[in-house]
This record gives sequence, structure tokens and C-alpha cells, in this order.
Amino acid sequence: MITVHLIAAARPNFMKIAPLYHALKRTDWCNPKIVHTGQHYDVNMSDVFFRDLRLPTADFHLGIGSGTHAEQTGNVMIAYENICTEHRPDWIVVVGDVNSTAACAMVGTKLWIPVVHLEAGLRSGDRRMPEEINRLVTDAIADVLWTPSIDADANLIAEGKTTDQIDLIGNIMIDSFEMLRGKIEQSTAYEEIGLVGSEYALVTLHRPSNVDSADTLAPIVQQLVDVSENIPIVFVAHPRTIDGLKRFGLTGELQAAEAVILLEPLPYVDFMSVVTHAKLVITDSGGLQEETSYLGIPCLTLRENTERPITITDGTNRLITTANLGDMAMEAAAGNWPTGRSLEYWDGKTADRAAECLRRRAGR
Repeated sequence: MITVHLIAAARPNFMKIAPLYHALKRTDWCNPKIVHTGQHYDVNMSDVFFRDLRLPTADFHLGIGSGTHAEQTGNVMIAYENICTEHRPDWIVVVGDVNSTAACAMVGTKLWIPVVHLEAGLRSGDRRMPEEINRLVTDAIADVLWTPSIDADANLIAEGKTTDQIDLIGNIMIDSFEMLRGKIEQSTAYEEIGLVGSEYALVTLHRPSNVDSADTLAPIVQQLVDVSENIPIVFVAHPRTIDGLKRFGLTGELQAAEAVILLEPLPYVDFMSVVTHAKLVITDSGGLQEETSYLGIPCLTLRENTERPITITDGTNRLITTANLGDMAMEAAAGNWPTGRSLEYWDGKTADRAAECLRRRAGR
């Protein structure tokens, strides 16, 4: 039996490792271990969150906490190297694009432990994004690259990777959604908002480029208030966004708008209940670009670029600017929006394919 470390640093990472953990746990050849680096504190990382995902307490908790990019990366490397020295795994699976992803990949590579990158090959082309650097570094040194879509394969091939390093397995977040679909459909969060039977736009923003400056956040707020005159808005605000709204004196403007409902972060199940009933979504989140495309919901992404371009070419996602936010929202609300198509391997079976790929590569 082989031991596999599944690395997670924040809530989205746990969402992605959960289906894989269960798929590996069902086998008779693998002993999966969860490593929580503690890079991010998340108010929604409650006992209920882990219970919904059916995940046990992490086998190893590094307790890194916040800090600069260098501090987080360095501290994760030091702490995780100690874990690998005392409890050496046979394989390491890193997820996504946070600092812990690149840090643990470097530890594994230097200790000659095979490293798999789950969600490999995503590229925005924007090296100003710390996440892009983490993606590039991780893919450059990982032994095996598990990709969510064919465009990710093409990116890796263009960067010199060979086809025998790449496994196209699909989108693991769809597995998470399907695993929790029953609970999402049973959630009363959508009803508690008070918009049952009504159309509304869901808004969620958190990227520094949108919320860390009054010069960018204030015009966005004004556009959202204007949009709310035509379609109600449910604004589920990230802690970073809440802080920005308060610092720049913008909270009152949203609260004064009759058709804007401002909410604090919701647990995943309740949040997805709100998402699934939305007429359209305005966001800067990577995950929501995927989930809305899967669900066929119009997605307006307030960013210059995306590392998930397949959600544009084949899905329901479009990039927007603050200047055209209002017009694009009205287009989506009117139904003048691409419906997208079914994406290959976005079917809730990604974790099973990943487990089979690992079994084959491990010679089991």
C-alpha cells in the first residue's frame, strides 16, 4: 500500500481534494493523508464544512498562517520538509495555485518524491498575478500533470512538457458540486434571502485589483447600484471586500439601495444554493467561472484575463470591464447570452479517473 499526501491550504483546496480523498480511500492500494498547511484562515472552515465533505481531521497541520508571499512559501517549505523527513510519502498531490502549492511541490521534487499537480496547465498569461507564477513553477517541476481541459494540455505542450507527463482527467470542482448536490438542493439559504420566485444577479468579488482601491471599487459599486434598478442584486461579500467597502465608505451606498442585498460569506452548500437560482453571476472568481459554465448560468467576469479560457470559448463566461458592466448585465438578464456546451470530462467522475491514473503510474 502506498501513502499519498494531499496538500490543502484553504477552502477551495479542500473542496478539490475531498472527492480525490474518497476515491483513493475506497481502494485497497492507497493510504491518503491530508496535509493542511494553514496558509489561509477561512471563517467558513467549520466542522460543518468538513462534515459536508466527509473529511476527517487533517493528518498533518502546518499552522503557517498569513504573511508575505516569501514568508508563506518559505515557512511552508520548512514545515513540510520536516513532515516528509519524518513521515515520507510515496506520492504528493498538490492542488491549484496558492503559495503552498508551489512550496510543497518544491519540497517533494528536491526530496525525490513524485509530485502530481491537480489542476495543471491553467494559464492567464498575466505574470502580475502571484497565482500565475505559482502555476508556472509547479508545472515546471511536477512529475505528473492532471489537467481539467484540453486547452491546459496545449499550454503544457507549448511549454515543453511531454504527453506522457499529462493526464486529462477533467474538472475536480464538478465532482465536489455533484457530491454535495443533494445538500445544495435541500439548503434553505436561497429562500431565506427573500427572493423566491424572483430573478436576481449574484455578485461576488475579492481580487485586489477590484477591491483594494477606492478608485476601482467605488465605480464598481455605482454600477451595481445602477444594475439593481433593473434586477435585484445579491452581493455575497468576501472579507477582503467587506474591509474595502468599510474603508472607502461605500457600505452605506449599497445598503441604501433597495434592491441590493449585502451578505457576508456563506458556507459552500448555502452559497451554491444561491448560485443555482441566480439569473446571472458577476464575479472575479476562478471557480465560479467553471461552476456557472457547468450549470449553464451566464457569468460576467470582472477581470482583464482568465486562466480558464475554455469557460469563454465553450462555456457561459465572458470577461467584462467596470465600464460595460451595466450593459453586459442587462444583456445577460434579457437572455442574450451564450448557452455554452457540455465540456469533456466535467461530469463528476474526475476523482475516479485521477485515482486510476495514480494506480497505473504507481504500478499498482
